[in-house]
Amino acid sequence: MCTRNRPDLIGQAVSSVLANSYPDFELVVIDQSDNDRTGEVVRGLMTTHENLRYVYSTTPGLSRAYNTGIRESTGAVLAFTDDDCVAPSDWISSIAAAFEADPSADMLYGQVLRAPSLREVEGEVPELPFSEPARFSHSDGFRIYGMGANFAARRRIFERVGGFDEALGGGGPLKSSQDYDFQYRVYRAGAVILLCPTVKVDHYGLRNYADQWPATLRAYGFGDGAFYLKHVRCGDVFALRLLVQALGRMSVRELLSQIGVRPRPSRADYVRSCLEGMWQSRRYRIDRRSRIYQFRAA
Repeated sequence: MCTRNRPDLIGQAVSSVLANSYPDFELVVIDQSDNDRTGEVVRGLMTTHENLRYVYSTTPGLSRAYNTGIRESTGAVLAFTDDDCVAPSDWISSIAAAFEADPSADMLYGQVLRAPSLREVEGEVPELPFSEPARFSHSDGFRIYGMGANFAARRRIFERVGGFDEALGGGGPLKSSQDYDFQYRVYRAGAVILLCPTVKVDHYGLRNYADQWPATLRAYGFGDGAFYLKHVRCGDVFALRLLVQALGRMSVRELLSQIGVRPRPSRADYVRSCLEGMWQSRRYRIDRRSRIYQFRAA
């Protein structure tokens, strides 16, 4: 679990994972806060939970925090959730069951649901609800689908494809889409990715409509553009097709909304940010073997 400046939410997030019924697990919290309030909350819980570890990292960046957590942990399966999520008591068990049922799978995404207490509250909560399981691979087909607030992967896949791209993701210069990028690299490696509706978390990440949600959409668009173009720059025709499809869907949605056929909130800012992300990402070189931007945090 990675966290930054959320002392009001980290306690319930950590406590929910610690309350899981799975018999043997370790929770590693990577804290990049600029004060000690979050650390105080987590260290307080450590006094009664021997399987809770706290690691402070001075350099911000979600991908950097993910990579730190991977290095600091030892389990054969790594499960990830956010500091503004609450996991049910069977969260870890449901992940373990999904991997046991499909030994060939190396990664999975679960549902991210709006927290019950926020259902009548005005504002946007990023969600990923789905009801049917799915399987992505070279033989099953593929599409970009998932959310970093609830996913898991076998350690062996990190050994095959490397860690998260630290130029992507919150706190990095390219802002988001580190999970999409990792998912795509997993797919390229010939691995299997699952969608598992039985793996669920509740999300408390409420964004207001005035400025927080538009800013979130712009960050999503910027990171998506940088992620897609990285692989296109490596000569990946399939990535180009995915990019064209994504921009096409958004453009058609915006057109239908503007002419009143299917009125929806505008995503024009997302599309503009996607183009900006593609343009800005050209400043970074790419290691074509690993498909990682050549970026190092200061």
